[in-house]
Amino acid sequence: MDPQALGRYSALHAKPAGLALHYGTAGFRGRAELLDHVVFRMGLLAALRSRAAAATIGVMVTASHNPEEDNGVKLVDPLGEMLHPSWEEYATQLANAEEQELQKVLTEICQKAAVNLHKDASVFIGRDTRPSSEKLSQSVIDGIQVLGGQYHDYGLVTTPQLHYMVCCQNTQGQYGKATLEGYYEKLSKAFKELIKQSHCSGESQRHLKIDCANGIGALKLSEMKPYFPQEMLIHIYNDGTKEKLNHLCGADFVKVHQKPPGGLDMKPNERCCSFDGDADRIVYYYKDTDGHFHLIDGDKIATLISIFLKELLAKVKQDFRMAVVQTAYANGNSTRYLQETLKVPVHCVKTGVKHLHHKAQEFDVGVYFEANGHGTVLFSKAAETKIRQLAKEEKDDEKREAAKMLENMIDLINQTVGDAVSDMLVIEAILALKGLTVQQWDALYTDLPNRLLKVQVADRRVIDTTDAERRALTPPGLQEKIDALVKNHKLSRAFVRPSGTEDVVRIYAEADTQENADALAHEVSLAVFHLAGGKGAPPQP
Repeated sequence: MDPQALGRYSALHAKPAGLALHYGTAGFRGRAELLDHVVFRMGLLAALRSRAAAATIGVMVTASHNPEEDNGVKLVDPLGEMLHPSWEEYATQLANAEEQELQKVLTEICQKAAVNLHKDASVFIGRDTRPSSEKLSQSVIDGIQVLGGQYHDYGLVTTPQLHYMVCCQNTQGQYGKATLEGYYEKLSKAFKELIKQSHCSGESQRHLKIDCANGIGALKLSEMKPYFPQEMLIHIYNDGTKEKLNHLCGADFVKVHQKPPGGLDMKPNERCCSFDGDADRIVYYYKDTDGHFHLIDGDKIATLISIFLKELLAKVKQDFRMAVVQTAYANGNSTRYLQETLKVPVHCVKTGVKHLHHKAQEFDVGVYFEANGHGTVLFSKAAETKIRQLAKEEKDDEKREAAKMLENMIDLINQTVGDAVSDMLVIEAILALKGLTVQQWDALYTDLPNRLLKVQVADRRVIDTTDAERRALTPPGLQEKIDALVKNHKLSRAFVRPSGTEDVVRIYAEADTQENADALAHEVSLAVFHLAGGKGAPPQP
């Protein structure tokens, strides 16, 4: 480590005095103009992490579904997974170190994580389409180079594409080729093979309208279009040429506001979907003939995928353990349908993709989705090996065909992280193979009416939770109050949890009618306001 060079470069990416940030599930996020020092230092950290892991690490510059003025940065670990928790701590320490402490903090990280600075470091970089992203990714490069690391800049890519590249690189190409062409070819080949097996039940041409949130998804889908089979007709809206990123559009907008995005004209019963700003989330929706809007969120996506996989697993007659992983935000009726109708085990974990991913790894086939549309399917090494073997060698026709379908599903699904493009193709293939319309899919179960609210508090840390965030331990008396309120409504439940990023408490309530869900959410928000140090005026109904 060259202290002079580090000092010189660090001065070019100076930290604003007194600014403190925290590395969370989504990495660092904030106003773009305040992040230059952070991304420079994440370049430094990536070079250290690469040496510690003896592997290529990814750095993605994006703020996903945040407004265009924001930006962010996150690191990708060797198999395309989220950064290891101990390194999240190092990231926070490094980002918050004052200028004169930087060298000392770097040395401490090297000691704690046994980093050998004489080893090679290799980093892959990607960025989204925000105006600030190009300059910030240049700052990442400065950080990598100061510590003598090698880098490959992929430029504009979706977040899941960068995760995919890192995984391909570190599996020596076993997962696929670490290029965009490699990604497009692998997914489109698996998709074509799958829909070949559909006997054109219903429509022979598959029209889909896609809202790309004015983000990177539009660019990459356009690049991928030539790889799709002719019968797959995608129509891209909110492609970023006219409007601002995530403004009145995208998966997050549609999910939160329960209405269609701007810039997309919906005719009755047309299948539509929305990506978020960096294309790692997807939700579907349609309008019925009466003009009512129907949202199909992550819970229903997980259900569709589970039905399909369960049928195929039954046909290959292997003793594979399958489960669905959800968070407390999953709609109660989705959980009931999976457990009681499909007879698939459901596990509830804390909010945050890393918790879902970690739990899903415990099964041969682990399906996980957050209600917001971020999710994927994980296959154990043993299950994957067995499925590929059956697809090649099985004599029984039905078993072999089912194994082939499973093999194509394995190749179509991006197992590193939720991927809107990959998930969209999985959904389109299943709908084609099962001959289902979007309305039939929606009708699998009816969501319980629900309401999300948030209450501003002086300090979010006064709320501590247990049981995968479904019960509050502190402040005293809050959980008892929630239990009493829940008893007043049918089919109801409610929980509260502190936000991971701001001093607010998030409230979720569901009940038999929208009126009751709204009333319960409001009653719980008042309890939080009074017992957990609410700020400002009490919540109004």
